[in-house]
This record gives sequence, C-alpha cells and structure tokens, in this order.
Amino acid sequence: MDRQDTAPSASAAVGAALYGLATRAARRLPRDMSLTSAATLATLDRTGPRRITDLAAVEGVTQPAMTTLVRVMEESGLVERRGDPSDKRVTLVCLTEAGASYVRTRHQAGVHAFERLIGKLADDEIESLVAALPALKHLAELESQDREGPKR
Repeated sequence: MDRQDTAPSASAAVGAALYGLATRAARRLPRDMSLTSAATLATLDRTGPRRITDLAAVEGVTQPAMTTLVRVMEESGLVERRGDPSDKRVTLVCLTEAGASYVRTRHQAGVHAFERLIGKLADDEIESLVAALPALKHLAELESQDREGPKR
C-alpha cells in the first residue's frame, strides 16, 4: 500500500487524536478570561500589533464584538491602542507588558500541564512524540498561516 492509500485514514485518525487532545487541553485552562480574549492576546503576541478588523477576522467574531473585547482588555491594562506610523488614519491594538506577561504565564502553564502528562508515558511513547516534533511544528505553522493570513 502506498501513501495515497493510507493517507486519508491516517490523517483522519491523527486529526481526531489531535482535536480531542486540543479540546480537552482548552477545557483545563484557567477561566480567568474568555477563550476569545486569550486567543486575541496570543495572536497579538505572535503577530504584533493588528487592526481591530484584522483581529475580528482572525478570531472569528464581528468587528463590534472585537471592539468591545479590546475595550475591556484595554481597561484591564492588557492591550493599548496606538496610531499606525505608516497610516495615521489607522489605530493598531498592541500588547502591553502586562498582556505579554499574561500570555507567557498562560503558555507556560499549558506547557507544564503537558509535561506532567508526558511524564506518565512509556519511554517508547515519548520517543514517538519526539520523532513527531518536526511534523507537529510544521502543522502548527500551516494552521497559523491558514488562520491568520498575512501579517499587517
């Protein structure tokens, strides 16, 4: 059997496993803010300052909803609005140091949670995960490109 014969079933099985793992991991995150708020902060951390309309598209919400979300995060000191140096008519949403610290802390908590789980695996299972790291990193890059589009 060649790759074309096995790829659809293998892709479905791996996709189901990754999706299940991701959804369970998301449910275990602290509920100190909405998933959309946390995702927006993470997007800003990865991509840098963005327009509200860009953030709304990336996060899959309406522009008015993102405007409200940004206002709440701005009042909390996690983001700030700044003028775009290349176009004075545009306002960009930027992470503050408190917002960047929040993203780092949340990221590290997620890493530690997976470290604890991985520590319960057998050695050969850990070796399999290590061997899969390049493919998993590439998959994350592809997802990010599909989701976020070009950087502004």
